Amino acid sequence: MGTQAVVKDSRAARRVLPLLASTGISVTGDGAFIAAAPLLAVTLTRDPVAVASVTAAFYIPWLVFGLPAGALVDRWPRRTVMVAADLARAAVLAFLVAALAAGYLALPILLAAVLVVGVAQCFFDSAAQASIPALVGRDKETLTHVNGRYWALDTVGRSLLGPPLGSLSFAVNRGLPFVADAVSFVLSAMFVRRLPVIPAADGPHERIGTAIRAGLRHLLRTRDLRVLAVSMGAYNFGWNMAMGTFVLYAADVLSLPSAFYGVLLAVSAVGGVVAGWRAQFLTRRTSYRQTMAVAHLVQGAAWLGIALAGNVWATAVLLAALGAGSALSSVAVGSARQAMTPDHLLGRVVSAFRLFGLGAAGIGALVGGGIASGFGLTATLIAASAVLVVAGVLTWPYGRR
Repeated sequence: MGTQAVVKDSRAARRVLPLLASTGISVTGDGAFIAAAPLLAVTLTRDPVAVASVTAAFYIPWLVFGLPAGALVDRWPRRTVMVAADLARAAVLAFLVAALAAGYLALPILLAAVLVVGVAQCFFDSAAQASIPALVGRDKETLTHVNGRYWALDTVGRSLLGPPLGSLSFAVNRGLPFVADAVSFVLSAMFVRRLPVIPAADGPHERIGTAIRAGLRHLLRTRDLRVLAVSMGAYNFGWNMAMGTFVLYAADVLSLPSAFYGVLLAVSAVGGVVAGWRAQFLTRRTSYRQTMAVAHLVQGAAWLGIALAGNVWATAVLLAALGAGSALSSVAVGSARQAMTPDHLLGRVVSAFRLFGLGAAGIGALVGGGIASGFGLTATLIAASAVLVVAGVLTWPYGRR
């Protein structure tokens, strides 16, 4: 990399540093939450569909609120949106902890809390992703560099540090991981307030329905964005088919104590951190679609290997490969939509991607729960592998770079 590029990357990193710090803190709490919520659900029910519904509840809000949230983010100051979303999530988690401490917690309350946290996430994630090009510009190398850092930190917190903290603290006290997540959102809001003012995007304030349609038109008329959105949906669908009941697979097939479930999930972060930090180098000679197709095939092979091995050590190695593929897919998709979308549409396009990606994730978790109920936990992993391989083949840009 030339000296000019290094200076440009350094300046970009300084401008976006508070957002990266916010991400690192809040996603660590999220990682604890993601590991602890299914464990808490297992103490309330052993029904695979009910347990999978908790995982689905993380993502289903994007099906209902994702597009309106993106339209509103494009007309509101993005820093204000992120702070408000952080504080709202902290308040919801405080209520959940109070219900647990009082002995009133039931599965519907847990599901409701997860759903409301998911609604706030619709606003925060759309605003955060839309803020990156406003802070650092749209140069491909710079976007890849910043997004690589962003997703590497996301992986460290959400997959490496958070899950072990979540499962280990859950073993000590069931409320601790949820307290930690609430505190992480308060700290995240403090860092977001240190960002430069990011005003609402320029452009007319159409009716919400009209604004949503404008964002969808841009997505559907831009071929690579359209393919990547569907591909991301398929990727997350397959991931959550397998992951929705993975807590039961780890306990019943791998015979893993619940205290170590988060540690096993954290292994996936090792590959993700390395790949995310080196994303600028690793994706320099490949197109966005090529990177996404390879990530599909890696994930499909990994879930099939986990199903066939039925061994905790082999599972750990394959989860590391899963993490690497996921990090690179996130960087590629994030950079593509930021590079190919004008600022006044970016919140809506981010939300549309989330609609495909995270909405499909919730449906995938429910489908995985149904397959596990009917055919067993291992069958779910094999079915997810088949879905992912087919999606990877269809994503590859044949004859194009």
